[in-house]
Amino acid sequence: MNAKREHPYDSYFHILDPTLQSKIEEFTVLGYGTIEKVDLWAFLTQKKWKTYKEGIRIYELVSDILSVKIGDYMNFATVEAYKAPDLFSEIDSKELEDLLHNTEDSN
Repeated sequence: MNAKREHPYDSYFHILDPTLQSKIEEFTVLGYGTIEKVDLWAFLTQKKWKTYKEGIRIYELVSDILSVKIGDYMNFATVEAYKAPDLFSEIDSKELEDLLHNTEDSN
């Protein structure tokens, strides 16, 4: 995801671990594959908790985590994937073609 920035709620990560795990299991049961805890945390800190609330209670953070909708998370993940660097940007079309043909020849 993005460069690591400290978020005021990062100190609660270990306390909220069971809640994060529960939400990830819910998404898995719904058929959305494996979502990493750090990716869900990135969504929460960059979108849901973009603005810091002084004196927030743990139950409020738990409620926020449990109320995450898969569509909101997937939209965030898609945008982050588009922001990621293009791994093939330094490979020209000839090199890419050679790479693909070498893969086909080995099959």
